[in-house]
Amino acid sequence: MGPALALTDVSKRYGAFQAVRDLSFQVPKGSICGFLGPNGAGKTSTIRMILGLTPATSGRVEILGANDGRKVRDRIGFLPEERGLYRKMTPVDAIAFFAGLKGVPLGEGRRRARVMLEAQGLGEASNKKMKDLSKGMAQKVQLIAALAHEPEFVILDEPFSGLDPMNQQGLEVMIRDIASKGATVLFSTHVMQHAERLCDKVVLIAGGQKAFEGTVDEARATAPRYLELEGAIAPDVVAALPGVVSVESEDLGETRRIRATLKAGGAGQEALKAAFVQGLDVRTFQMREPSLHDAFIGLTGADPDQDQGHRTEEAAR
Repeated sequence: MGPALALTDVSKRYGAFQAVRDLSFQVPKGSICGFLGPNGAGKTSTIRMILGLTPATSGRVEILGANDGRKVRDRIGFLPEERGLYRKMTPVDAIAFFAGLKGVPLGEGRRRARVMLEAQGLGEASNKKMKDLSKGMAQKVQLIAALAHEPEFVILDEPFSGLDPMNQQGLEVMIRDIASKGATVLFSTHVMQHAERLCDKVVLIAGGQKAFEGTVDEARATAPRYLELEGAIAPDVVAALPGVVSVESEDLGETRRIRATLKAGGAGQEALKAAFVQGLDVRTFQMREPSLHDAFIGLTGADPDQDQGHRTEEAAR
């Protein structure tokens, strides 16, 4: 069984601007894949090439066995980063309309809309105007509209953007439910915690090129571990402990909190042992495993939290 999506040496140029360069990765069928990268990395250009909205300058894109996303568009669901539904439509009508564009008869589309809205706790909002719904409710409706035709492949571009924590959690449940029914999900996000909880694999790109492809655990393994110490300790003394690469220090008055970055593969025991042998005033200590956020910064050179809310040249094209 081949992958649901395969990109091979894909590049995209807009005049003199190189948005994507020799990008290759695969997404297995039935998996949830996080497509991650800082603003300007080439994510939106790549998604548009996958969908067949813009041609690749070079390379090959295969999705659901086709070499052009437009040939299988009725089997794809897409939630764009820029949201928008007809404000005077009801959720039922809006969902049925978009399902109809993918070949679902109007009556069946309305039936699916009511069932899916009820399942997401939006039954009472079924016949309200879209303009009267909260942002979280409207975003759920738009996601349902992208799923009502029961697509085999779902692409979600920044689906968590602007949602409060409760609605983000509800969206995570919806994404897991999509995959549990056999669909393949590719989603981009700035929020690394969502990717950590949801993804079977992640693809990180930076500067239009692939920086990493693999599981979340494999990505985290590329980042260093940290040893956090608190006590009356001088930062330069901790920096001299074996296996310590660098330190960050916070003055707490009578004590300091020090975060010591360990060398690649370092476990921290040597540094702790040396600290106790030297009689350092260590009052608390804790090992910190790297997060996907740490790996993202290390692999791309950017902080995803600083990218949120900023529109890029690449995304605006």
